[in-house]
Amino acid sequence: MCGVFGAFAKNGQSVLEDVYLGLYALQHRGQESAGVAWINSRGTMHSLKGTGLVHLALNQQQLASIDTNCAIGHVRYSTAGGSELTNAQPLTATSSRGSVAIAHNGNLTNAEGIKNYLENRGAIFQSRTDTEAILHLMAHQPHKPRLDAFVDSLRRLIGAYSLAVILDSRLVAARDPWGNRPLILGERDNIIYVSSESCALDLVGASIIREVEPGEVIVIDEKGLHSIRIPKDVKKGFACSFEYVYFARPDSIFNGKTVYEVRKALGRKLAERAPCPDADLVTGMPDSGTIAAMGYAEVSGLPYEKAVVRNRYVGRTFIEPTQRVRDLGVRIKLNPIMNMIKDKKVVIVDDSIVRGTTCQRMIAMIKDYGAKEVHVRISSPPVRFPCYYGIDTPTREELAAARMNIKQLEIQVGADSLAYITEEDLIDAIGLPARDVCTACFTGNYMEGDHTDEMEL
Repeated sequence: MCGVFGAFAKNGQSVLEDVYLGLYALQHRGQESAGVAWINSRGTMHSLKGTGLVHLALNQQQLASIDTNCAIGHVRYSTAGGSELTNAQPLTATSSRGSVAIAHNGNLTNAEGIKNYLENRGAIFQSRTDTEAILHLMAHQPHKPRLDAFVDSLRRLIGAYSLAVILDSRLVAARDPWGNRPLILGERDNIIYVSSESCALDLVGASIIREVEPGEVIVIDEKGLHSIRIPKDVKKGFACSFEYVYFARPDSIFNGKTVYEVRKALGRKLAERAPCPDADLVTGMPDSGTIAAMGYAEVSGLPYEKAVVRNRYVGRTFIEPTQRVRDLGVRIKLNPIMNMIKDKKVVIVDDSIVRGTTCQRMIAMIKDYGAKEVHVRISSPPVRFPCYYGIDTPTREELAAARMNIKQLEIQVGADSLAYITEEDLIDAIGLPARDVCTACFTGNYMEGDHTDEMEL
C-alpha cells in the first residue's frame, strides 16, 4: 500500500508545496519513505527522496522555493522490493527522447515475468521495485510516441496500479483496468490534482472532479484533461474492499460514499450478525475499528465508550515491516482506560485480524486491567488468503484465519467470543455491485491472470 499525489498548474504557478501537503495527508498509506519529482521550464527532471515520514524525508521550505508547474509525489510502504532508499519513489528516467517519472500504488503480479523477459533482452534494473518494469517496457518501444509506448506498456501489466506520472512535461494519471486501487481527480483554480484519496484534495483546497475510471489514462496539460482507454478487456472489476475496511482515511470519498459511512454500516451489520446482549459496553480498536464500533453500539443499544486510547505519535502497527516492530508497536501504541473496563463485559470491535498480534496483545492488556469478559467482533470477513495487489500478506502461514478456524482463533487471541461479518454483509455495506469489488483476501477469488509471473508479449 502506497500513496500518490500529483499536480499540474495550467497557468504556470508553482505546485511543489501542494504536492508536499498532499503527501502529508496521505501519510497513513506509507511511512517508510517519501519522495517528489518535478520538471522545470527547460524540461529537466529532478527528484528528492528520503526515508521515514514526509516531514523528515522532505524539506517543505526547500520545496516551496522551487518553481515548477508539474510535480508528483509518493509515500511508500514496501510490498515489492525492500524499504531501501533505492526503492523509494517516484522513479525517474531520462533519455534523448525526454524524461519520465512514475509514482505507483499497487502491485504488479507479473512483474517478475516482465523483468526476466527484459533482462534477457539487455535491460539492467536499478531497483527491486515492480514499478521499474514500466520504465523498461517503455524503453523497449523506441519506435513509438512516448505516450503510446506508455499506454502499450500498461496493456501488458497484470495486477494493481494507480499511477501519477510526469511524461514530457505533462501530468498523466492511470488506473488499472480492474480498478483495484483508488485514484481521484481534483481542481483548484487553474491547478489539476491527482490523488490516491480525496482527503489530500481537501487539504490543498481542491474540489473533486471525479475518480479516474478503471482502465483509463488521463493526460493533463495546458489544454486541460484528455482521456485514453487502455486496450484491455476484463471480466469484472476488482475495487479493493480493504480500502474501506482499513486502508483509507475515514474522511475520504470513494464511489460517492465516505469511508466513514461504510465503516459505520459495517458495524451495524456486525451487530445484527453477532450480537452480545449481556455486554456492558462497546469500544473500538483505534483508529480503524472505532467507527465500526459506533455502528455496532447504535444497533445493539449498548453504550459506546472510547475505552482504548491510542498514542497519536506511533504509526500503524499492521504496516510496519518486521514482526518485532509490530510486537513493540502494539505495546506502545494502545492503552486501555482501567476505570472504564474493570469488572465489565467488553465488546471490542476491530476492522480485521491479519496476523493476530495486535488483537492478542490488546485482549491480554484489557484483561490485565480487570475486564471480566472480552468479546471480539470483526467488521470484515476472515482474512484467509494472501493479497497480491499491494497488501503485505504474501503467504498463508502469516494469516491467522488461514491457519485456524474461528473457534481456534478465538482461543489463540484469548477472547471469550469471536465473530465476523460475512462477504455479503461487506458488499452490502460498501454499496457496490459484487462484480465490481475485490474480496480476494477473504474468498481467494483473484482477478484473471491470477498471481502468476507469466507474461505475454
